[in-house]
Amino acid sequence: MHLHFVPFCFEQLENTRRLETYANLFRSIPPQVIFATHRNFAPMTISYNWLSEYLPVKVDPDRLSRILTSIGLEVESMEAYEEVKGGLKGLVIGEVLEAEQHPNADKLRLTKVAVGGAEPLQVVCGAPNVAAGQKVVVATVGTTIYPITGEPLTMKIAKIRGVESHGMICAEDEIGMGDSHAGIMVLPQDAPVGQPAAEYFKPYADIIYEIGLTPNRMDAMSHWGVARDVCAYLSHHDRKSISPKIPAAGFKVDNHDLKIDVVVEAARACRRYSGVCLSGIEVKASPQWLQQRLKAIGLRPINNIVDITNYIQHETGQPLHAFDYDAITGGKVVVKLEAEGTPFTTLDERERKLHAEDLMISNATEGMCIAGVFGGLRSGVTENTKNIFLESAWFDPISIRKTSFRHGLRTDAATRFEKGVDISNTVNVLKRAAALIKEVAGGAIASEVVDIYPDPQPKQQIIFKYQYLKKLSGKNYHPDTVKGILQSLGFTLLREDIDALFLEVPYHKHDVSLQADLVEEVLRIDGLDNIEIPQAIRMSPAVESDRQGDALKEKWAGMLSGLGFNEILTNSITNSRYFGEQESMVKMINNLSSELDVLRAGMLPTALEVIAFNSNRKASDLRFFEWGKTYSTSGVGKYAEADHCCMYLTGNSTEAGWKGKATASDVYYAKGVTEALFAAAGLTINWANAEDKNFDAVITGSVNGKELVKLGQVARKVAAAFDVKQPVYFADIDWNALLAAAAKVKPAYRELPKFPAVQRDLALVVPKGLPYESITAQLGKLRLAKLKDVRLFDVFESDKLGAGKKSMAINLTFLDEEKTLTDKEIDGWMQKIMTSFEKELGAEVRK
Repeated sequence: MHLHFVPFCFEQLENTRRLETYANLFRSIPPQVIFATHRNFAPMTISYNWLSEYLPVKVDPDRLSRILTSIGLEVESMEAYEEVKGGLKGLVIGEVLEAEQHPNADKLRLTKVAVGGAEPLQVVCGAPNVAAGQKVVVATVGTTIYPITGEPLTMKIAKIRGVESHGMICAEDEIGMGDSHAGIMVLPQDAPVGQPAAEYFKPYADIIYEIGLTPNRMDAMSHWGVARDVCAYLSHHDRKSISPKIPAAGFKVDNHDLKIDVVVEAARACRRYSGVCLSGIEVKASPQWLQQRLKAIGLRPINNIVDITNYIQHETGQPLHAFDYDAITGGKVVVKLEAEGTPFTTLDERERKLHAEDLMISNATEGMCIAGVFGGLRSGVTENTKNIFLESAWFDPISIRKTSFRHGLRTDAATRFEKGVDISNTVNVLKRAAALIKEVAGGAIASEVVDIYPDPQPKQQIIFKYQYLKKLSGKNYHPDTVKGILQSLGFTLLREDIDALFLEVPYHKHDVSLQADLVEEVLRIDGLDNIEIPQAIRMSPAVESDRQGDALKEKWAGMLSGLGFNEILTNSITNSRYFGEQESMVKMINNLSSELDVLRAGMLPTALEVIAFNSNRKASDLRFFEWGKTYSTSGVGKYAEADHCCMYLTGNSTEAGWKGKATASDVYYAKGVTEALFAAAGLTINWANAEDKNFDAVITGSVNGKELVKLGQVARKVAAAFDVKQPVYFADIDWNALLAAAAKVKPAYRELPKFPAVQRDLALVVPKGLPYESITAQLGKLRLAKLKDVRLFDVFESDKLGAGKKSMAINLTFLDEEKTLTDKEIDGWMQKIMTSFEKELGAEVRK
């Protein structure tokens, strides 16, 4: 197949026809071409050990991977995680029995080390702190160690200054246990000699799954949520009721020493706000188990308070925020909208101007936090914090998304709030977090839970008909099966009839509102592979007329693919800095990021991104083509889009072989391909020189006076801005104008000529600056009906020709379809041509 696409972000497509693109996306991509990607699926990192705590049965990691993918949580990667690389395999606990001076080196020690074998090992050690009687970590012969810096090293018997050494006594940085290289690790005296180091230290190991979540699956953006889906699958397929093991909160109010007054003024943007105070905490490093959990999923531990909020967020999907209680002026928390332009300094020490629609968490005098997005500098938890106010809330997804994009703050919390968190779970999560903070940071829970929820929203109700399930799924399900699947996912059965279920949708399933959504839930838990395939499929074929240009597009794509080109599809949403200060740019109101803020005004920049991505990975011989749109505006509400067909060439057009060297792509190759494409559309191009700041050399091609194509070498400074160091050639064809011109061409057929063509060569000495187009133009003026073709086959420059001169050799083809041409006729035409060249072009005919 000839269409090869760069993967792209579906949500970022412009609102134009793209149905054919979806099908073409899955055509094969040749291995020699590497494509850049834009992903739209939110990545979710799941720890196998962590998830297993919530599963009542042990599930094999490989089976778990298959289950996750089958229920719509596609596993994009599954990798082993080791807190210490190599897992300390092969390392053992040893005891230094002797430590003597090396006979041939002042800074080396000759040791005898017991490692549990029949005989002690002789090891040469350069550490200054090695001494007899120490318990140490020993890398025996054959063991591979993984230093913090540098490459892995496998132990061999080595002769050091004339003495054999059978292994190595290790420093902590040499085995990945720390950064110190001041000396060897000295262990407590009770460390058992001969015990594997992996058993002694017990380094954390895990299996990490990267799950690609579609935007509607907020319910699975947590370990609890994933566990609920896995249990639903196991309950259905293993024929037994299984529910996730949710840890008990263990919440208990110790005293009422801290008081806080919470006022929610912006009730539409914050439908529920919960909080609790803790006193006498100690901000310090988190316990090892907590740090290990966070590191395994790619988070950096900071301190016990911040780490717990991150832990709870990944456990439950509910973001939390901890405020320094003593920094809450007036003992009052106000959820409100601040005035337009109000300055606010965020945790990254940047002052931002607030928008009138930015929801803020404020105290009695000033803002403390951009709600659900980013904390403030003056109210955050520090190492001196002793009392905290812990927040758990539901914020309006639209408000959070707008604020997040408006300030360019794409935080984990904002990502979750903008997809919709479970409004029914704020207090439960808050209690779980408060109890955990008390456990690891000490202190006391010093207030009752504040829970402001003035307008509880009723759960959505759906009537789910079995006939509708059969219609969409093509499968008959037993009512008990349907009820079991939906109830295991949290749906409440209100009542049932003989043909339908009356269901209540749980708050965590905010994307479920239709019967079709329930069909999806049943199908994914049951498994799409379990849908029965009927023996016969009855359908009415759709009859569609070809859209204008589809046939020509397919024809061109086939030609380009045959010439070694690959089709790409780049993002229409791109970076405004690529286009300078063009007033006609179409800017995004809610841009996806600071680097994706406009609809492209030209096709070249996004293609240069792909070329840079490939060439930086040693795929430098590239030939791409692309159909795409550009956008412009001439005022509010006045937008225009233009269709383009573009070609991009860089590197070599042919590979080196035994018959010759590689041929580099150049503007002439691009011009030849363009002319061949136009010829396939029945069009002939007239070329003319042009100027464009984006090109070092550029020509334009016209048909019937209408400019249809611009072609040339991309300016080196433009390519260099994308880190492309080799020449790039670019042809940009106005696709709609080309289709209009091609539509006027009527297909014609004729017999092959019965009489032979005659060819003559002509060598001309012309001024050095004379373009080849001047020669073809002059031939056109002569109107020689029997002259069917002209071709340039040699250009030669030499001092012997004279200063400022060059030789151009052309081949002329004459043909009469009615008779055989005579030498006299051809000589007459050749004389007329030579006279014209000498008179009009100042050419000298070489004899």
